[in-house]
Amino acid sequence: MSTSVAVYRNIYTEDRFRQTYGTEAQPSGKAGLRETLSRPCRCSRDTCLHLLKERVPVVSWLPKYRLRKWILGDTVAGLTVGILHIPQGMAFALLTSVAPIYGLYTSFFPVVLYMLFGTGCHVSTGTFAVVSLMTGSVVEQLVPSPPALNSSSPEAAELEAQRIGVASAIAFLSGVMMLCMFGLQLGFLSTYLSEPIIKAFTSAAAFHVTISQLQSMLGLRLPRHTGTFSLFKTLASVLENLPHTNLAELLISLVCLAVLIPIKEVNTRFRQHLRTPIPVEILTVIIATGVAYAFSLDSTYDVQIVGHIPAGFPQPRLPALHTVPDIAGDTVAITFVGYAVSVSLAMIYADKHGYSIHPNQELLAHGISNTVSSLFTCFPSSATLATTNILESAGGYTQLSGLFTSLVVLVVLLLIGPLFYFLPKAVLACINVTSLRQMFLQFQDLPDLWRVSRIDFMVWLVTWLSVVVLNVDLGLAIGVVFSMMTVICRTQRAGCSVLGRASNTEIYRPINNHNKCYEIPGVKILTYNGPIYYGNRSFFKADVNQLLGLTPERIRSREKARKALEKREREAINTVERGVANTSFSSENEFFKSEMSENEVQAVLMDCSGVVFVDVAGAKLFIQMCIECQKMGVRIYLANCNENVLKILTSSGLMNYMNPQHIFVTVHDAVIYIEQQREKPSENATIWV
Repeated sequence: MSTSVAVYRNIYTEDRFRQTYGTEAQPSGKAGLRETLSRPCRCSRDTCLHLLKERVPVVSWLPKYRLRKWILGDTVAGLTVGILHIPQGMAFALLTSVAPIYGLYTSFFPVVLYMLFGTGCHVSTGTFAVVSLMTGSVVEQLVPSPPALNSSSPEAAELEAQRIGVASAIAFLSGVMMLCMFGLQLGFLSTYLSEPIIKAFTSAAAFHVTISQLQSMLGLRLPRHTGTFSLFKTLASVLENLPHTNLAELLISLVCLAVLIPIKEVNTRFRQHLRTPIPVEILTVIIATGVAYAFSLDSTYDVQIVGHIPAGFPQPRLPALHTVPDIAGDTVAITFVGYAVSVSLAMIYADKHGYSIHPNQELLAHGISNTVSSLFTCFPSSATLATTNILESAGGYTQLSGLFTSLVVLVVLLLIGPLFYFLPKAVLACINVTSLRQMFLQFQDLPDLWRVSRIDFMVWLVTWLSVVVLNVDLGLAIGVVFSMMTVICRTQRAGCSVLGRASNTEIYRPINNHNKCYEIPGVKILTYNGPIYYGNRSFFKADVNQLLGLTPERIRSREKARKALEKREREAINTVERGVANTSFSSENEFFKSEMSENEVQAVLMDCSGVVFVDVAGAKLFIQMCIECQKMGVRIYLANCNENVLKILTSSGLMNYMNPQHIFVTVHDAVIYIEQQREKPSENATIWV
């Protein structure tokens, strides 16, 4: 069933539409500088309460907590994630090149602080493999460890203190950076790390993590390589030292992988049927510790073990702030990665459960978490992929689940920690590798990404190759730069199209894709789907010149003919005034009119609906187009200009070269006006479709 629409209204130029429907000008009444500066400082009870709820979200959501409905889910989810934090915290501490106890500290303090200041109801914070790996690379650069150092010697204790000092300094500086970004309201910067970049980066970083853990799984004592090509250097070093593999640790690794991988697969496939995932990591840690203790694997088979884990809280102390100049560059990359992953995870689950995330508040939450935690010998923390997924699937509702998570870690810190003395490091390495399953599975998204957007596919591929081949931080920078270059190239190559009209409608579409839409005789309607700025003005000008045939030779020829015609007109007027007829004028006039036949372009209409913004260079280009069209004897019109574009064009002096009444609200208004001007000019023209 088809229906028809009839429209009867006046033709609207921008000026006429603004006069009819625009907002009346309000008195300026601008406030003085003192009032402007003092307004945010005014204090009232409601303002303070609003600020408290906004900056400390726990004050807002805790009084509304639905105890009977949510407490069970938060308790189960929090305890489940807390159990997982224990082995992962110790395992990721090895990636950071510090003792496992510091991983437990990092699994406690940030969780409590994010619960108070964070806005993500389903976000689990703590140690994250990629952030730990990046931090460990910096630690190894500044405080390298000799492979044959005795772990019980005073030199080893001093070296460990230096290492955690550097790692804590990175956490402190990262937190300060986030707080500064919060003060400047720079939460939007996370958008520069697009989804293809984050997925490619985490997937490539998973390879770095896996290769770095091979030496622990094989029982090799090798120095850790950093910098560019570190993955290949580490792999070559492992292959070179394969004959020195500790068979006992290799056997431990194979058994752990044979247990962890299948049970993790069961947890994933039957997630909907399991109230809580099987805590295979903590069970593996407990059993491996018992076996190593019972058979004295450390002394009998030279198996590397975790060693002493002190009970209780660490004493607050300042990080190694003297290293700030050396770690500043790497910390910027660590900060952006941690924040981008955290906000991305928070937004994914916020969209799924129907609540909102405030990126700037997330900056404050993670900034406070890292800054305060660094005073308790913690390394950088962020939201984590695995534990966040488990927290949501286990039935968590609010940030209160973080309280139960921290209670589990607290019990381990105060009571159980020293019992993990005999835990083999190979077990922690296996936990590290198997926790990266989700990152490796991101390769499954590549066929869909290729089908949807090949540009995004190239961004993914370039980022992945850069991270794998070069290094984690350098590869990330290359991925971001390449992604921004694709955006710039797309704006430069937006392309200019000719529009045609669908019969008996006021709908205009590109004639290349709609062959039944026809061009208006003598009118060339152009549209450009992109900004016009200094970066693409030459491409835009080339497209317009090609579509209009504006070659320098043709412009000079038409300008010469037009000037000759104007001269003939003046001579004819003078001749008539003297009472003498000029018979040559009519033939000259007819000759020029024949040059401007109906098939020739007599008017150019620019549809600006796709032009998001115009800069000064773009405005000057419009002026140049007007001048060239005037030389050709062609009138130029504009339609669908947004307020900002029109303001810049007007301020740049475009109205000195074109009629202000030639700027219309819609393309159809302009077309009807042009057609009526050919036949019979009318001030009160109307549109009838």
